[in-house]
This record gives sequence, C-alpha cells and structure tokens, in this order.
Amino acid sequence: MKYISFTFNPIQENTYLIWDETTLEAAIVDAGTWNRQEEQLLEGSIAAHGLKMKYALQTHAHFDHTFGLPFVYRTYKVSPILHVDEADTYRQMPDMAARFGLNVGGGMPPIGKLLNDGDELKLGETVVRLIHTPGHTTGSASYYIPDAQLLLSGDTLFKQSIGRTDLPGGDLEAELFSIKNKLFTLPDDTAVLPGHGPTSIIGWEKQHNYCL
Repeated sequence: MKYISFTFNPIQENTYLIWDETTLEAAIVDAGTWNRQEEQLLEGSIAAHGLKMKYALQTHAHFDHTFGLPFVYRTYKVSPILHVDEADTYRQMPDMAARFGLNVGGGMPPIGKLLNDGDELKLGETVVRLIHTPGHTTGSASYYIPDAQLLLSGDTLFKQSIGRTDLPGGDLEAELFSIKNKLFTLPDDTAVLPGHGPTSIIGWEKQHNYCL
C-alpha cells in the first residue's frame, strides 16, 4: 500500500490518495479540492502513477472534506462511500457550507455505498476496514489498513489533539470512547493520517495526547 497526502482548501484539510502497489487500484480519502489548481494537482498525481480509481472514501461529510466530490464524480465516476449514520450530514452539507458563506457549486454526487462498523473494502488484495468512530459527527469513521498498519483517522484523532465536538452531531464523550476503545486498541506502531495537521503514531498518541 502506498499513499500521497495533499493539503487543500481554505480550511487546510488533508486529502489522501491511497493505492495497492500490485493492481494500482486506488481510493481518494476525503476529497477536499477547492479550485481548479487543486483539482489539477490531484488529477496529475493519479495520472502520473497510472492509478485506477475505485473508491471515494469519506471519514465524515463536513464541507471541507467533501468540496472535491463533484470533481471526483465527474472525472472518475465514483460516488462517495460513508458510514450509514453519516448520510444525513452529507445531505445537509451544502446548507451548512452556505451558513459559513461558502458555495458548493455543481451539486453533490449521489451516495455510492453506506457501510457499517467493521465492513471491509478491497484495493487489489489490500483490505481497507471501516471503524465507526462517532464523536466529531454521528457517523464519523476511520479507515484502517492492517497490512500497511495505516489509520486514516479523519477529524477524530489528530497529533496531540482530537476533533472538535461543538458542531451538530458532535459528542465529546462519544469521541473519547471512540479513541480509547477503538483506535487505541490498534497496534502501537500504526501510523495515523489525520484530516488536518501532521501525521502521528498510535503508541505516541497514547503517551502524549494531552486531550486524553
């Protein structure tokens, strides 16, 4: 498994491109492209590595993580995959963005698939497992890749921090439970690729995350 990270849009969101090295089947995680320049950067990376786009995975549906979905849908014909409890947040996202003075143009693509906790997808022979981690939103999810010891944690777990819980659907107690009882049960050397900010490691977060 290989990955590239990008930092997109005014909110400095991390978008990830992950792929299986043998088959070149790929997924975009949290497509946050904001303008044509960012779209071209993502598109160019996909083309340069000869990737075959299979999934658009969403850790959650806040607008900074979904700005790029219309572009991804138009270009690669893949619809977003979400946890089942995140569907309502996704449908409400354009209205939420408008309240922040942001316009989501082009219309949002239809949901492709709704997953439950523990459901697995495959990129080639590489397993990608959804872990339901509510707290930041009701349907927040993390994606765990056991063979590569990678965790895409969205806005649940950051380096020395956690995701905010003061937006609709947020729940601090649920988020702390998700981190301690789901993410912190993963191997200590699991790399954490968060939705904002730098990468980290599960074992390091157990020792140094002041929020916990």
